[in-house]
This record gives sequence, C-alpha cells and structure tokens, in this order.
Amino acid sequence: MYATIVLPLASGDFDPLDVGGLGGFVWTLLIFVLALPFMWKVVFAPITAALYERDEKASEAITAAERASAEAEKARAQVEVALGEAQTEAASLMSQARERAEVRERDIVDSAKREAGAMIESARTAIQAEQEKALSAIRSEVVDLSLHAASKVIGRNVGGEDDRKLVSELVASSGKSNS
Repeated sequence: MYATIVLPLASGDFDPLDVGGLGGFVWTLLIFVLALPFMWKVVFAPITAALYERDEKASEAITAAERASAEAEKARAQVEVALGEAQTEAASLMSQARERAEVRERDIVDSAKREAGAMIESARTAIQAEQEKALSAIRSEVVDLSLHAASKVIGRNVGGEDDRKLVSELVASSGKSNS
C-alpha cells in the first residue's frame, strides 16, 4: 500500500480532491485524525471511566465480601466458643443441682429416720407407762377383790390400812415371781 501511495506522489498525478483515487484516502485519514480527539473526549473517555468505575466497584464488592466472610467466620467462631462455654456451664449447673439433690435426699432420709426412731421410742415409753398404769389398776383391783373375798370368808370387815398394805405386798411379790 505504501508503494501505491508513494508511486503516485512521485509521478505527480496526485489530486487531493479526487475522491476516487488516493485523495479519498487522504481525506478519510485527515478527518479521522481531526475527529480522534473529539471521539476520545466524548466517546472513549466516558466508556473508559465507566469501565474503571465498574472495575473499582467490583474490587470494592470483592473486598467487602471477603471482609464480610471473615467477620462471619469470626462471629461463627465466637458463637461456637460461647456455645461450648454455655454447654460447660449447663453441665456444671446440672452437676451442682444433682449434688444438692443428693445431699437434700440424704438429709430428708436421715431426718425421717430420726423422727421415726423418736416416734418409736415415744410409743414404747407410752406403751410401758400405760402397761404400768394398767398393772397398777389391776393390782389395786386384785387387792380390793382379795380384801372383799377375805371379808366374806372370815366374816368380819378386813379393809384396814395394814390389811391393805399386806395384800398389796403379796400381790406385788406374786407378780414379780411370775414375770
């Protein structure tokens, strides 16, 4: 192509106004060179700026996503640590509650045993007191019956204080020898 441009220039047949020949090429080149700054300013500059802006936003989005991912990972780790601590604390509280329940159970059982023992001892004491009271009443009745029977057998009134004391001693001694 350079040969076709240079050859006509050397021959002197070059007509810059001839659109059909080499003149059309020159005019096209001249118009392109003159329009290039305008196209650069009006068309290419906004496209280039938009592309840079898009790249910048994509970089910011990637950085923000990486930062959010790191923060999420950090938060997940903190939640796992907190969950582990909560589980440990729950296990500790359950253990303490179990120990307190066992101590309380032992206290209740011991208290119930002491109360039952006291009640049994109280009942034994009451039974023995009632038994003594009943024996005393029976002895008194036996003395009265014996004195009454003796009065009937002898035919005279046997009931003086000495007679009553003598019969009481006899009944008491016969009750001890039978036991």
